Order: sequence, then C-alpha cells, then structure tokens
Amino acid sequence: MWSLFLRDIRLSIRAGGGALIGVIFFLAVIVTIPFGVGPDLNLLSRIGPAILWIAALLACLLGLDRLFQADREDGSLDLLVLNGDRHMLALTVLTKCLAHWTGSVLPLVVAAPLLGLFMNMEPLGIGATALTLLVGTPAITFIGAAGAAVAVALPRGGLLISVLVLPLTIPVLIFGVSASYGAVADPAPFLQPFLILAALTLFLAVLGPLAAALALRHGTD
Repeated sequence: MWSLFLRDIRLSIRAGGGALIGVIFFLAVIVTIPFGVGPDLNLLSRIGPAILWIAALLACLLGLDRLFQADREDGSLDLLVLNGDRHMLALTVLTKCLAHWTGSVLPLVVAAPLLGLFMNMEPLGIGATALTLLVGTPAITFIGAAGAAVAVALPRGGLLISVLVLPLTIPVLIFGVSASYGAVADPAPFLQPFLILAALTLFLAVLGPLAAALALRHGTD
C-alpha cells in the first residue's frame, strides 16, 4: 500500500501537472472575483470564505478523471479488481484517494492562506478557512472516487464525473463555509459545523472507497 501511495503521488504530479493546474485554476477564480463584485473590501472580506471554498471545490474536480485512468491504460486496474476481494479493493481505492489528495488537493490547501489575502480576509478567517479545507477536501476526493469509478471506462468521462460528484459535495461545502464564517462572526458557531464536517469526511472515507470498489468490480464484470 505504501508503494502504491508513492506511485500514485508521482503519477498525480506528472500527469498533466495536476497540482500546478489546480493551483492555477484556484488562483484564476480568486483573482477574477474582485472584477465581478467590485472593489468593496468589506464585501470581499465577507464573501471570502465562501469564494475560497467554491474555488477549491471546483479545482478539486479537475483531476478526478485521472484517479483510475493511468491504471486502466496500463492494465493494472484489471489486476487490482480481479486479484482482490471487495474489502481489499476498497482499501486500495482508499490508498489511491489519499495519494491523489496529497498530490493534487493539498497544494490548494497550502495556497489558500495566500489567496485569502486577495479577498481582504482577517487572519483568523484565513486560518479557519484553511483548517476547514484541510479537513473537508478529503471528503470531496472520496466522493469523487465513486464518480471516477463509474466513468473510468467512458471516453471523455471528466465532465460526467463533475456532474455526478458536484451535487453530492454540497453538504461538505455548506458545513465548510459555515465553520469558516463561525470563526469570525460572533453569533455563528464554529465548533459544531466543524465537527460535522470532520464526521462527513470520516463517513465518506468508508463509504466512498466501498462504492468505488463496487463500481469498478461491476464495470469489469
């Protein structure tokens, strides 16, 4: 599993510059927002956490089609499906998800505090948003694994993955933004939505790989 983890990190970095493309897309969304809403710094500060979360969510969707693509092209995906039982395949999918998140999504989390300065956010708000992204973005990857498994055998399946995954990520987005606002808005709570966000990530860490494993096995059959 450790060898698979390291291999997938290398593939996620090499395959089209996945991490760099995600960060560039993340930056492009954040930079264009002030042109759309105007130069009101107070408004940018208020909507900053939501914009960071939406931009990170969209950037996470960019590389999901590559999650199983390299394994399908070299034939190793068929071996993984045929040689292991359902639980072993789910563990393999979990390892691939963690590698994908480390190689492609973690750079977005690292870049978030810097991009928060473009939105005139307070230091506390930047830190809270980065923390919620760190906890919540793995859930997007686990959901995306199921979508990628469904569309892995389809040509141009990247758009289908986004259509399948985006509605399922709305709860993650809601609680991530709520926790980010709760850190800077006094009446709004931070701990409750943050704990729900963490619970969603843990729940999807189990459900997502299992669903992806079933989809891969069914697609092979």
